[in-house]
Amino acid sequence: MNEFIQALSLGGAGPSIAIKDTIDIAGYATTAASRALADAPPAQQHAEVVERLLDAGWHIVGKANMHELAFGMTGINDYTGTPQNPQDASRIPGGSSSGSAAAVGLKLADAALGTDTGGSIRGPAACCGVIGLKPTYGRVSRRGVAPRESTLDCVGPFAREMRMIIAAMQAITADFDMHAAHASQTAAWNVGIVQVDATPEILNAVARAADQTDCTAHTVELAGFAAAFEAGLSIINAETSHAFGHLVATGKLGADLDARLRAAAKTTAAQLDAAELVRRQFTAAVDHALESVDVLILPTLPALPITLDEARGGTSVIAMSSLIRPFNLSGHPALSLPLPIDGSPLKAGLQIVGRKGADEQVCAIAARFEAALAD
Repeated sequence: MNEFIQALSLGGAGPSIAIKDTIDIAGYATTAASRALADAPPAQQHAEVVERLLDAGWHIVGKANMHELAFGMTGINDYTGTPQNPQDASRIPGGSSSGSAAAVGLKLADAALGTDTGGSIRGPAACCGVIGLKPTYGRVSRRGVAPRESTLDCVGPFAREMRMIIAAMQAITADFDMHAAHASQTAAWNVGIVQVDATPEILNAVARAADQTDCTAHTVELAGFAAAFEAGLSIINAETSHAFGHLVATGKLGADLDARLRAAAKTTAAQLDAAELVRRQFTAAVDHALESVDVLILPTLPALPITLDEARGGTSVIAMSSLIRPFNLSGHPALSLPLPIDGSPLKAGLQIVGRKGADEQVCAIAARFEAALAD
C-alpha cells in the first residue's frame, strides 16, 4: 500500500492511527519519503506525540507516505509512490500529508497524524474527503518532528469523524479539554463568512452550510489575505531551505524538490523582514475579526483538486494553498471539514478558523457543522 511507507503494529488495543514519516518512531528511520534520506539511522526515541499516543493505548499501524520532504501540495511522489485519493483515484491526494489523509479516507486507520506548515493537513483533508485539524501553533509538541525548527509547522490529526479528531487531540495534547470540545450543541454562536475567491459551487456550499446550522452568520472582510499568502511562502521557503537545502548536493531528490529547493535558497533577508511585518499585521487582523464572532469560515481550497495527469503535465497548484497558508502565518487553529457540493459526488472542504488556543471551541463548532451537514 503506498499510503504507508511501512506497515507497523505498535501499541495497545485502542484506535488505530498512522504516523506521517516526518514524525519519529523509535527504531524506525524518519525518511520524509525521500531517497536522499533513505539511509537515515533509526530514530533513537519516539516523538512526544507518539509517546503520548502509545501511553494512551492507541495502536500505530504504519508510517504514512507523503510528498517528499513535506515540501509540496500535490502528494505525488515518484520514489515512494503516490497515495490514492479516496474520493477519485484520478485526482491528486494533496500534500504534503497525502498518505495520512488517504489512509483515513480508505479506512486503513481510524486516524492519522500529519504536519501542516503551509496547509499540509487541511489541503489533503479537503482533497480526500476527510477531516483535518491544524492546531494553534505551539499547542502540540513538535519534539521529534522534522524539520526540527519551524515558525509555521504544526502536528495535527486526521479522522473521518469529529469524535475521533477530539480523541486524538486529547491523546497528543497535554492540556486539551475534552468537555469543552464536546460542548453543548444548544448555545447560540456567531460565524463570520470570510469573503475570498473560490469557484461559485464551493462558495455556495459554504453559504449553504451556514444556513443549515443554528448560528448567526454574516460576511467578514479579512485584510491582507494575499500578502499573508506571499509572506507564508517566503518563510516556508527559507525555513525548508535551511533544513533540507543540503540534500540538493546528494543528487537523490525528485526533480520537483530539487528545483524548488534551489529556488527557495534564493529567498532574501529583505523578503523575510517584509514577511515578518506581514505576519504581525495579518495576525492582528485575524484576532480583530474574531473579536466579534466565535469562528471564521471559508473554503479550505478554492477549487476541487486537479487530476494527477494535469499535475504531471505542469498545471500549477500554488493557488491550492491560497486560503490555508495564511493561517499558518498567523498561527490560528484551523480545521477542514468535508463539505457537500450540489451536483457533485466529490466533497470540498469547509475551513473553520478559531481564536488562538481555542482549539476545543473549533472542534465543538465543527461537530455542529458535521451534524448539520449530515442531515
